[in-house]
Amino acid sequence: MAKKSRLSRLLRDILLVNLLPLVLIFAALLYLDQYQQGLLTAEVAALREQARIYAGAIAETAVQNNNGQQALDPNLAQPLLYSLTEPTPNAQALIYGPDGELIANSRVHPGAGGAIVVEPLAAPPPRGLFSRVISFVYDHLSGSVTGGGDQSGLIGSGAGQKPDTLGWQPDARTVLQMTGAGSTDNAAPHEAPPFVRRDSQGVLLITVAEPIQHGQQTVGTVLLTREASEVDAAVLAVRISILILFALALALTVIVSFYLARTIARPLSRLAAAAERMREGRAGAQILPKPITTRNDEIGTLARTLEGTSQALWSRMDAIEKFAADVAHEIKNPLSSIRSAVETLSRVEDPARASRLLAIVTQDVGRLDRLITDISDSSRLDSELSRSRYEIVDMARMLATLAEIHDATRKEGSPFVELDAPVTGLLVRGSETRLVQVLRNLIGNAISFSPENGKIFLRGRETGGIIELAVEDEGPGIPDGKLDSIFDRFYSERPQSEQFGSHSGLGLSISRQIVEAHRGRISAENRRDEDGHVIGARFVIRLPKAGT
Repeated sequence: MAKKSRLSRLLRDILLVNLLPLVLIFAALLYLDQYQQGLLTAEVAALREQARIYAGAIAETAVQNNNGQQALDPNLAQPLLYSLTEPTPNAQALIYGPDGELIANSRVHPGAGGAIVVEPLAAPPPRGLFSRVISFVYDHLSGSVTGGGDQSGLIGSGAGQKPDTLGWQPDARTVLQMTGAGSTDNAAPHEAPPFVRRDSQGVLLITVAEPIQHGQQTVGTVLLTREASEVDAAVLAVRISILILFALALALTVIVSFYLARTIARPLSRLAAAAERMREGRAGAQILPKPITTRNDEIGTLARTLEGTSQALWSRMDAIEKFAADVAHEIKNPLSSIRSAVETLSRVEDPARASRLLAIVTQDVGRLDRLITDISDSSRLDSELSRSRYEIVDMARMLATLAEIHDATRKEGSPFVELDAPVTGLLVRGSETRLVQVLRNLIGNAISFSPENGKIFLRGRETGGIIELAVEDEGPGIPDGKLDSIFDRFYSERPQSEQFGSHSGLGLSISRQIVEAHRGRISAENRRDEDGHVIGARFVIRLPKAGT
């Protein structure tokens, strides 16, 4: 036998089905890139608007006429730029002239005593271990699906541009070329794309460039750079929330899957093991644990059905074993008689005695023939009835036909048959041949026990959806303690006048088999007069009405 897996197939299927929604949740994580792109777009728009304000203020305040040419005055632009950017933390603004020369830096301003103060940007706060782990897990999970890389379309724009000495801004000449500030003609400047990238410490930076225009002339360009830590914080918060929900959903899925496996897979495995023991014959009528058979679900129904099937199977096997023993006993008796007669016949010289022995052999052979015929009929009855196609049978007409046949074949001294049934309407669904066999058996028994010229009553009626048929005689009745035993196989309670061996003792047993196969019942009782004396026997058949 192949080694069984510790993880059952059903449990694997349950886990797979329950994990499918989690896969969809995981796929939804990839849409965070769209969320991030939206935040970056909003941040770029706000930063660009701020750069335009700076450019407008500088154009109105820090531009002077130099030999007929409009130019930026560094002495005016520097303090103004510092004042403009001072309220904005973690931001840096640079002003470049049309030739790419750096004119002003918001991080450079005069200090006390005329000293020049350079304020570096504050170092970004160190990322916590939890946020680093979350980012690492998310980046690797999403990278395993998308192939890695940023999907926003913004981070990394401007890549390949050589940074200047400050390490913050893109190349100034490239920006001037993009905006048209460095051109010699008076063409209208156009908007340069934003530069969104991460520095060596992983800080997200956004840079926008806006031309400084005085009148119709472009006199310089403002480059405004700001940390977009709020974007990272917002995305990280969403990542944490989704990953926490994902972890909780995963844990709940595993718990539910194991619970379902315990309540479904394990009971099914126990049922399979019980069925295996039944198949191998290592158990009698299989009794399953009560926690399984008392369940109020399909598994409980299956367990009770299996238990009932097991009990019925073993009951049938016990009945077959008993039947085989009874058959052996019933066949052994006539065989013993035949063997004894044959052995004696070889030593007998008296012709008269030899003739009597041959008569005994002939009688026992006939008895064996009837016995084997009835045994064969009984053994194939169940399978035959299970394959038969039942039809509508009118039992009133059947009773009338049997009464007519008896009257037509009645011998001198035989009992009369009286019919008490409607002309038609006693309809049942079944095998007409087998139902006729039951009634003929009962009528034959009634004839055997009836007194000379007695009466046999055939009755039929409908009561409460049940077709009730009765065969009554005027014989000695049935011993009170034998009312149930007479339906057992090989039971024989025959009248003294009947020749021994004329019946096999299987007639009533076969009749009960047929009636029960038609979902009916057959019973026996004694008929009594007003004083309580037995005046005959009554056999009653109850069959469900056709259509009920």
